Amino acid sequence: MRRPSRRARIAIGTAMGAVLVAVPLVVREVSSPALDLRPAARAEDPACARIADRYPDRIAGESRDPVSVTGVASWGNGGVVLRCGLEPPAETPDPCVEVDGVDWVFREDRSTGSGYRVLVTYGRTPAVQAFVDDRVTAIDGVLVDLSDVVRPIERAPDDECVSAADAAPR
Repeated sequence: MRRPSRRARIAIGTAMGAVLVAVPLVVREVSSPALDLRPAARAEDPACARIADRYPDRIAGESRDPVSVTGVASWGNGGVVLRCGLEPPAETPDPCVEVDGVDWVFREDRSTGSGYRVLVTYGRTPAVQAFVDDRVTAIDGVLVDLSDVVRPIERAPDDECVSAADAAPR
């Protein structure tokens, strides 16, 4: 039996090394909680592509997860998930907060089960949705980071959320 040439041994070794590196990455991607999220209807919007370039490496002290779903980013094994390309929410009585020039509406979690706070930008087209796991205690820091990411999506003039306390007659 003939021994493989040096070049063939190097090629085989390189291929095996690539497989050893790729398998854990694929397993991690497939097990990512963000994988359950589908791209939003407008995930291909150029505004979503612009903010994707701004996704930070870390949020709430957690590293960014590898995610291949268009318009979706995730940090901390799904502790924080961002999804761009939603239709903007209509006026709502849901609580809202302004963070560094970005309005966020707090939504009751109906889609992912318990354990997540769901927020949607208000007054921006397309809208951006954030899922923040209850185990993330520094939601204010998360919102500061996420507001910095979504700020480039143009805000509609005079379209800002108003908290229930501000809307009440005085």
